[in-house]
Amino acid sequence: MTDSSKGLLYAITTASLWGALAIVLKISLNFFDPFTVVWWRFTMAFSVLASWFLIRKPAYLRILKRPPLKLLLAGLLLGINYIGFMQGVHYTGPAVTQVMIQVGPLSLAVIGFVFFKEKLSWLRAVGFLLAIVGFVFFYYQQLQRMLGEADLLNQGVLWILFGAWAWTGYAVLNKILVKTIPSAQINLVLYGVPALLFIPFADFSSFASIHSFWVVVILLFMGGNTLAAYGSLSLALKYAEANKISIIITSNPVITFVLLEVLLWADVRWFDVPSVSFLSYVGAVMVLAGAVLAIGVFSKRKF
Repeated sequence: MTDSSKGLLYAITTASLWGALAIVLKISLNFFDPFTVVWWRFTMAFSVLASWFLIRKPAYLRILKRPPLKLLLAGLLLGINYIGFMQGVHYTGPAVTQVMIQVGPLSLAVIGFVFFKEKLSWLRAVGFLLAIVGFVFFYYQQLQRMLGEADLLNQGVLWILFGAWAWTGYAVLNKILVKTIPSAQINLVLYGVPALLFIPFADFSSFASIHSFWVVVILLFMGGNTLAAYGSLSLALKYAEANKISIIITSNPVITFVLLEVLLWADVRWFDVPSVSFLSYVGAVMVLAGAVLAIGVFSKRKF
């Protein structure tokens, strides 16, 4: 297998994990509240990574003594991103959350133009316009679907936007920090900060009522997803070109939509799976296509 093939395989693995995650998060709400889920995801990821460093690279643990302020802030923002995404899944469902969260990378691209003086190509400009129209179109279709529940949809979308913009801030700080700190050490603090912050909001009594093997599987999947997905992403970037990886990763909501359609077809009742109209799919495709163009995957010609 060529390096390029390996990279694409790892990228597909990451996209698949993220695509399935939104659905698993929705299922987990049958047993836990959103804050408990987020606390668990960070705590497990931090515990596994810290244990690995304790055995293989003890020196990496030193960063926990005096982590940089920017890194602590990045951890706070990542925690906000996770709870924003989780609340979005709670109020609007996996499909809406996966589409609206694309505001994050689009906002990062805007910051790239404004603060990092990146050049704006005509393709990227078209991408922004297409994504904006797609967001409006998709949102309108969801309002039609959730007649009488507009407040619920709006509350969920606000949480998603809050989480998306928090991710943008995290990504900017991460871009700065990775120049001087190994990414593995960065991740250790990024997982540890929210794990501590969400302790007061977690309902630990819900863990005492676990009596099903499948609930344990859900917990392990949610906690391991972060480590596995980001690990695969690192390997993907090692073996394949970043632009190819970006296309695959940005399209991970497609996997969510496919899995939701499978659940509808199989009449699975893990949670209420609303049917997605054709026009909603049109809006979603516009958002994803616009996002791929806006992040500069195909950008060559400049203004």
